[in-house]
Amino acid sequence: AGGAVLRGTVRASGGRPVEEARVTLLDAAGNVVDTLTTGADGTFRFVDLSSGEYTVIAAGYPPVATVLQVAGGGRTERDLQLGHED
Repeated sequence: AGGAVLRGTVRASGGRPVEEARVTLLDAAGNVVDTLTTGADGTFRFVDLSSGEYTVIAAGYPPVATVLQVAGGGRTERDLQLGHED
């Protein structure tokens, strides 16, 4: 363990959590690090990440991407809002 943790919630534009949204994490070079699906409460969690810059993409409503930095051993939280009305 000891890697960084990145977590957040995917929400529709009205604020409702989005279940089963596909969330993809890319490294600074654009390589896919991991892909997962949000839970019933719209949350996602990537663990054991190396320090550096990542892009998080929530797919499907249309896709939303955000770039962020994570620090080794630290916790980063980033919520994503899809451009989809409830």
